[in-house]
Amino acid sequence: MNNNQNKIQNPESQVPKNAQMNDRDFLNDILSYEKYMTASYSTAMNEASHDALYQEIHSIFDETKNVQRELYTLMFQKGWYSLSPEQPQKMQQAAQQFTGYMSQFPHNPPMQ
Repeated sequence: MNNNQNKIQNPESQVPKNAQMNDRDFLNDILSYEKYMTASYSTAMNEASHDALYQEIHSIFDETKNVQRELYTLMFQKGWYSLSPEQPQKMQQAAQQFTGYMSQFPHNPPMQ
């Protein structure tokens, strides 16, 4: 089966393909940056020593996360971001692996 047939994607909006950055390039660059910032703010929240600082970083984190989602949605709508469906057996294997990890935690795992 062709790998492109399994892609979940909207029809691609055409952009000029030359040495200059186009709309797709700009959005992809911004999305990558927003992903980096979201991860960085998450680390900063975990390491904040003062509650007011934590709350301020959390507020910025939420804004950044929302912008990231909006960029992803826009790129997906324009066909510039695609997804590949996972096979059910691989999903089951991942779930079993996670359940195995849960049994190693020092606390009781959540009920399934």
